[in-house]
Amino acid sequence: MDVSSIVKEKVSEIKQEIGDGKAIIALSGGVDSTVSAILTRKAIGDRLLCIYVETGFMRKKDEEKVDKISRKFELKLKKIDAKDKFLREISGVRDPEEKRRRIGRLFIRIFEEVASEFGADYLVQGTIAPDVIESKGGIKTHHNVGGIGKPNLKIVEPLRDYYKDEVREIAKFLDVPSEVIEDMPFPGPGLAVRIMGDVTEEKLEITKKANEIVEEEVQKFGLKPWQAFAVLMEGRATGVKGDLRQYGRIVCIRLVDSIDAMTAGVYWPPREFLERVCSRITSEIPEITRVLFDVTPKPPATIEFE
Repeated sequence: MDVSSIVKEKVSEIKQEIGDGKAIIALSGGVDSTVSAILTRKAIGDRLLCIYVETGFMRKKDEEKVDKISRKFELKLKKIDAKDKFLREISGVRDPEEKRRRIGRLFIRIFEEVASEFGADYLVQGTIAPDVIESKGGIKTHHNVGGIGKPNLKIVEPLRDYYKDEVREIAKFLDVPSEVIEDMPFPGPGLAVRIMGDVTEEKLEITKKANEIVEEEVQKFGLKPWQAFAVLMEGRATGVKGDLRQYGRIVCIRLVDSIDAMTAGVYWPPREFLERVCSRITSEIPEITRVLFDVTPKPPATIEFE
């Protein structure tokens, strides 16, 4: 893979596609949107506006990464706090595909408003090959591949022919910070699809904390899974805390190994890791009484639960 030639080719293609126009891009702090933003910045300069949308479904570290990326690569950045809007949009929704569609539609409305203010006609997206394949196959709706309706903007997708491992190679060439390149993939709808069933503020707080614990312990143990996360399950399980019965919530831990996200095997951590994660989750999150470990590869499962 000749990364230098790919970068030159993509910058040239973006220049030709956008011409003298302006563009916006949602910058999430992930490697796909970061690489897409840098390539577009090289092509059209300050006529690109990056947008960070705080949906309430993001991790604490995501905004910090976006700030670092925008400073390093001199990206024009606009932040939008839309937590209340997103939570209202999916209030009471249990079906995962409907969650994805509603989240995607709200993203589109926000993008269109910002594009109108900025005078942009183009929306750049960090779509990669697995997103396209999963959407076309009806496996999952990805809001960055038109699965939830088309915005009144022309779509530019510099990376739609590339897989995650290839995008990471391009990122290395572009001198993207290692914490962005090596960070585990995070779903576009965020923690909303790591909560089975309806999403509430209480469930979001539990899921955020559980995911933080998993990611912290992965780092402490020096593990290198493709993805590691926690999912808040539906239903409850009987537990014992302080010699008293507690009917609490259930969290499932998932670690997978993959190259391109098209297939994935179970990443088997040391027993001590699972014991430590279980101990921390049940002690630091009082609502949790049971922690499970998922041993299903992809296929038949997908990497994320929803």
